[in-house]
Amino acid sequence: MPGPFVVPFHGDAELPAEVDVVVIGGGIIGASTALELAERGTRVALCEKGGIGHEQSSRNWGWVRISRRDPREIPLMAEALRIWRTMDERVGRETGYRRAGIIFTCATDEEYAQHERWNENLRGYQLDSRMISRNEFEAMFPGSNLPVKGGLYTAADGRAEPQKAAPAIAEAARDRGAHVMTECAVRGVETAGGKICGVVTERGYIKCQAVVLAGGAWSGLFLGNNDINLPQLKVMNSVLRTSPAEGGPEQAIWSRHFAMRKRLDGGYTIASGHENVVPIVPNSFRYALDFLPALKKEWRSLNLRLGFRFLDEARLPKRWGLDEPTPFEYNRVLDPQPDKRLSDTALVHVKKAFPALENVEIAQRWAGYIDVTPDAVPVISPLEQIPGLFVATGFSGHGFGIGPAAGRLMADLVLGKTPIVDPADFRFSRFSDGSKIRLISGF
Repeated sequence: MPGPFVVPFHGDAELPAEVDVVVIGGGIIGASTALELAERGTRVALCEKGGIGHEQSSRNWGWVRISRRDPREIPLMAEALRIWRTMDERVGRETGYRRAGIIFTCATDEEYAQHERWNENLRGYQLDSRMISRNEFEAMFPGSNLPVKGGLYTAADGRAEPQKAAPAIAEAARDRGAHVMTECAVRGVETAGGKICGVVTERGYIKCQAVVLAGGAWSGLFLGNNDINLPQLKVMNSVLRTSPAEGGPEQAIWSRHFAMRKRLDGGYTIASGHENVVPIVPNSFRYALDFLPALKKEWRSLNLRLGFRFLDEARLPKRWGLDEPTPFEYNRVLDPQPDKRLSDTALVHVKKAFPALENVEIAQRWAGYIDVTPDAVPVISPLEQIPGLFVATGFSGHGFGIGPAAGRLMADLVLGKTPIVDPADFRFSRFSDGSKIRLISGF
């Protein structure tokens, strides 16, 4: 299945012999980290096994939101909102960012109360976020048939274009001196004296003092070759985009049955508001106890599915030498087949809610694998096991909007600077130091 069209990015032809930092992974997290490092005068090489932004960074909804975030992510997302406001000017390219607002609708009084309680998390941030009544919703969207009690309206939230953002940020990193390689998988890291001294890529060796792994759904496999255990699973989300249409909402909207946001081209990106597919794979059993709390809490929205993905992952080598091809070279892009039922059902509900979109046409479909952690909070952290190795992964479907701030935090950690936010909640060691893994909902 062809994925979404991503703005083409042509990688560098020459591999640098030595840099200060190698960033593994060319999604929005890796690109943002590379940009931050390059802007601070650091010699950096960004290595991507496929194309820039070709996996989940181009397949997500394109929401830039602080609303309904896990409270532990809110300080970092507040920084992200500030960064996004000037992103186009900073990178000199169009990312599609617009501060258009996001509404989470409430179908019941109980949901309204839950969202109202959640909104208390934003006290002190001076962000425009408030509860709206049913009458206010109807006034904002005259002609809508969506039955709501009200909603959480965060005008400070926005949207951007996933197919544009990561390439634009990576190009800006290159403008500032970063080396950016595509179709250049990193096979592994090398150490000397117990700390990072370089990486081996499929195109050769790069000497460096630090490595940032921003490998998305591939991060756990990469770390496993170094005997480092990262509890990580995949969730598949299916998306469709429509042809341009008039009369639909400017704000992104979430409801029980759909999530939608307007695109820069005038169409809409639409997906189910709560249902996802969870492929059953060998790691599902390995990490069953780690993810049991999440399964108990979210079971209504998770469609567990046993299929060919189980065999695909069972066949993946778990160990390899640095002088031989790796799974990353045989799997350049994760491009799963979308679940038509979920996206078609979402579109039906969109048309019912907004009759002006009744004749809108489907232009394309795709799906992507979201990498999730047991507590649905990312890892942005150094690894004690290998000094000089850092990880930024496990963003659990929240990575696109928070990406620029995650890159800034990671650059702070790599360079030993005062971090923009307290990174304690994102530490890798929480999975092994006896800490109780807390699954906190977005309310």
